[in-house]
Amino acid sequence: MTTSRTPRTEHLVLPGVLTAEQADATVRGVLALQREDGAIPWFRGHHLDPWDHVEAAMALDAAGRHQEAARAYAWLARHQNPDGSWYAAYADGAHDDVTDRGRETNFVAYAAVGIWHHYLSTGDDTFLDRMWPVVVAAVEFVLRLQLPGGQIGWRRDEDGTAATDALLTGSSSVHHALRCALAIAEQREEAQPDWELAAGALRHAIRRHPERFLDKDRYSMDWYYPVLGGAIEGAEARSRIAGDWDRFVVPGLGVRCVVPNPWVTGGESAELALALWAVGESDRALEILQSIQHLRDPESGLYWTGYVFDDDTVWPRELTSWTAGSLLLAVAALGGHEATCRIFSGDLLPRGLDPDCCD
Repeated sequence: MTTSRTPRTEHLVLPGVLTAEQADATVRGVLALQREDGAIPWFRGHHLDPWDHVEAAMALDAAGRHQEAARAYAWLARHQNPDGSWYAAYADGAHDDVTDRGRETNFVAYAAVGIWHHYLSTGDDTFLDRMWPVVVAAVEFVLRLQLPGGQIGWRRDEDGTAATDALLTGSSSVHHALRCALAIAEQREEAQPDWELAAGALRHAIRRHPERFLDKDRYSMDWYYPVLGGAIEGAEARSRIAGDWDRFVVPGLGVRCVVPNPWVTGGESAELALALWAVGESDRALEILQSIQHLRDPESGLYWTGYVFDDDTVWPRELTSWTAGSLLLAVAALGGHEATCRIFSGDLLPRGLDPDCCD
């Protein structure tokens, strides 16, 4: 097994994106943000949310830093609520004070993606045994918020009120997470027919019923996340990406977060690159990753969150763990890192069961 002391990172070298030295600097930049207890905040002094914490942990595994990634998942296990959830935000401090007591379904579900990625990266059966109850509790929390149309209510408020609205991006991320949870269940030979049905109903809603989701069409994530989350595949996925390419992609600069704002962001750009890789468009994925190197901070190896190109201004002035994490994962996929490829390839995860009806 590869250890944290002898990581293999050839797959993180990508022409025009990362040299070996730059890849090492970016990994060290993420490690510098990780606390001793395993938590990975956005940046030191800011907050942690469970989704971005997992994204950064996955990047550490992609870089061969398995011990540090395991510490991140241990933090997650320690902080899971009795109902299987995590809070939406924790302060970066000694006591992990909760700053948002809402519980967002895509944040909760994403733990399954990271846990499966860590297992694929390490083959650590003991880890998977230890984290299985965490996955089960998280999935059950999420599925309690699945609506009759298959979509997932996006949040449970502090007072226990469950949202009756669904977000396309969040539900697409949950779809990905359910498939990873099913992969874990298969590995453990623990059949989960309810999860299979839930994944199929959710995929059907994403592919065929956009009216079941809040209208966030201005946001690039609603454009590519159904592809990244594996709900839309093949020719349909490529057509979706092509349809709004000119609307969201700014040549040479990256991907807009929201139109018509003149603001490109590193996280969305790296995620689009992953979606492009997943549908077999690696050349365009590489171009997107090359286009955001203007966001790289050479001193820390990290990446600025975004850039306002009308004003030639970096904004906000944040070097975030999750922006670097998403870039490292996209590079790892293009570089053939097996665990990362298996996580983001639509062909290598269980699909669940398609619904009988085609309403």
